[in-house]
Amino acid sequence: MTRYSTVIFDLDGTLLDTLEDLHLTLNHTLEALGMPTRTLEETRAFVGNGIRRLIERAVPAGTSEDTIADANAEFDRRYAEHCNDHTRPYPGVPELLARLRERGVRLAVVSNKTQYAVDELVGIHFAGAFDAVVGVREGVARKPARDMVDVAIVEMGGAEAGAAVYVGDSEVDVATAASAELPCLSVSWGFRTPAQLREAGATAICATAEELEAALLA
Repeated sequence: MTRYSTVIFDLDGTLLDTLEDLHLTLNHTLEALGMPTRTLEETRAFVGNGIRRLIERAVPAGTSEDTIADANAEFDRRYAEHCNDHTRPYPGVPELLARLRERGVRLAVVSNKTQYAVDELVGIHFAGAFDAVVGVREGVARKPARDMVDVAIVEMGGAEAGAAVYVGDSEVDVATAASAELPCLSVSWGFRTPAQLREAGATAICATAEELEAALLA
């Protein structure tokens, strides 16, 4: 039995472990601008709202908007070349996606990553698995606004009320699901702890891909 006909996934921390490549690119960028680097755990805490927000959180207080823009450009340049050096799917995720597709479930990715990076990483790791792949696009408000989710649903041909669910690993994802008026399944293998997820309002938390599959197909 399939509980949902449409599943919308976050990317970083949910489908792919991208943290090390984000961390290395961030520190390359900070070093290039003569700024102090950040630890892996600091980077983990900073991610979730897109690259611009990651940089704003990582640079020293009082950094000018022009310098932040320069850092953003350097990050994009470097990440385009190194976004997949250490990035890998989380255990069980490819198999989960394959089983969902076998059941006829429509799948989408909605990410606050720039569109080029989302397209590249999904193409490398999950080619043909998704019916819509939505990254940051001009004129579309990013998560936690509902706009990117709405774009994905339109690109999949629409969804019946109550038939879609949102899956993510952070407080941004909990808020996004609420904005889009969708149920939310949170995963604890990504960038936030179960305690952080519960504090953000998560009510259903899955620790493994097998637990997520059971929740999706129950």
